[in-house]
Amino acid sequence: MQVVLRKLIRGVDRINWLCGWLLAALLLVMTVLISWQVFARYVMGDSLTFSEEVARFSMVWLTMLGAAYAYRHGSLIAVDMLAGVAGGRFAPGLRLVIAVVSCIFAWVLLTEGLSITDRVAAQTAPSIRVSMAWLYASVPAGAAMILINAFAIIAESFTAKKD
Repeated sequence: MQVVLRKLIRGVDRINWLCGWLLAALLLVMTVLISWQVFARYVMGDSLTFSEEVARFSMVWLTMLGAAYAYRHGSLIAVDMLAGVAGGRFAPGLRLVIAVVSCIFAWVLLTEGLSITDRVAAQTAPSIRVSMAWLYASVPAGAAMILINAFAIIAESFTAKKD
């Protein structure tokens, strides 16, 4: 059982590694587009028509996936604060309870996010002319990552390996 849980944790960590690179790429795209937009508007006197929308899409994806990435690495302040207040004796149990509650929240967010994404699939973004489902798909994608990361946190609580 321990071997299976450790493989699950390693697999989730690999997914998070890829997610980290995706987050870096999204931040790069957003930074380049916004910088180019400022340059084009104020230096060249003509702005790009698509840069604000692509940057906004990137920011939403960055936020949703970044929240899941931060959750896995214990970087969300509310989770850290609760575990710190609980003290050494109650902290492992509280982390497990938080992970289970996070699973429930992520499942609701995933199912409702898929429903909303399906409802907006026929709408298109005004300047880049892609389906708004691409924007709204960030919600179920982030929720799925939170769910996967919560499973890894639960698995870590049942293994002796604590990173």
